[in-house]
Amino acid sequence: MITLNTIGIICEYNPFHNGHIHHIKEIKKKYSDSIIILVLNGYFLERGEISTISKYDKTEIALKYNVDLVIELPVLFGTQSADTFAYTSVFLLDKLKVDRIIFGSETNDINKIMDIAQESQTKEYSEEIKKLLDEGVNYPTALAKSLKTKFTFLPNDLLGISYVKAILKINKNIIPETIQRTNSYLDTQSNENIVSASNIRHKLKNHEDISNYLPKEAKEKMNTIDFELYFKILKSIILTNTYLNEILDVEEGIEFRLKEAALKTNNLEDFINYVKTKRYTYNKINRMLIHVLLGIKKTDAKAEIDYLKVLGLNKNGRDYLNSIKKDLDISVNINKSSIIYNYEIKASTIYDLLTSQNTYNKELSNKPIIY
Repeated sequence: MITLNTIGIICEYNPFHNGHIHHIKEIKKKYSDSIIILVLNGYFLERGEISTISKYDKTEIALKYNVDLVIELPVLFGTQSADTFAYTSVFLLDKLKVDRIIFGSETNDINKIMDIAQESQTKEYSEEIKKLLDEGVNYPTALAKSLKTKFTFLPNDLLGISYVKAILKINKNIIPETIQRTNSYLDTQSNENIVSASNIRHKLKNHEDISNYLPKEAKEKMNTIDFELYFKILKSIILTNTYLNEILDVEEGIEFRLKEAALKTNNLEDFINYVKTKRYTYNKINRMLIHVLLGIKKTDAKAEIDYLKVLGLNKNGRDYLNSIKKDLDISVNINKSSIIYNYEIKASTIYDLLTSQNTYNKELSNKPIIY
């Protein structure tokens, strides 16, 4: 029998920190009998970042901190825009028959988030926001202007709106809930017990001690990313690739600017600053570069998910999965001929080059972590 409280969460854990522990604890406090199912983004992330912890290490840490079942968000979708990232994650959670999806929120105002998500479904909104984005207005500002609201669109609330939009399209019976976020994603200076992942990465870059902000297991599993090698690989691809215009997010002749930047710059930061325009923001360029790195074409981005990959589970997660198996309408066996699987293999290979890890063999063995 399916538990009354099957909770879905969607995370990248870059890195896993005290705020994520708080998120899980708050769910367990409110729903003590719950099964928590995590959709986990892996090697390369929604904002075009490279994960500081490998997909399998993140899975193991999540299970240690009371997540019951961890499902892969394929890199093909996890590196796309917030709406695609959210839609695919909700799609997977719906396949696993969750009752609720609980996410962090700056405002903690689920009613306002739901109202905005509902209003943003209209044709008028879609046309207005596209017009503003084409003019180079950033997404939060475009959203506020198109909806004519003074609501402050901060990162987690923006993602929350995308989650609710996906719920409205996929299964309106899923209940969205929020947990108050105690810090800002944009804050890189705080030294509280709970700070954002971006704050931790900022401190790490400046060689500051991060021990107080994340559990020991996460700190020990953090990888050093070779950005010099990343830039060299990108540069080689950009200068030799004859179909850059077919790559996802490479639009309107930007491929010529990419080639020019590759010839005139000697490091990733200078490259991004050279390419950056009002229309092409830092995050948008980073996301585009991941697609260039992996060779993800615009046509590939429309692929349909044809299997569901379990990365790890505990006894509760295994019992739950067994209880719903007969009702699943998606395979839990990997389709090795799938474009989704092929990109996952490619992502693991490149991730290993950049971090000196050995995730490739784990991908090939396809054995979930049992906790």
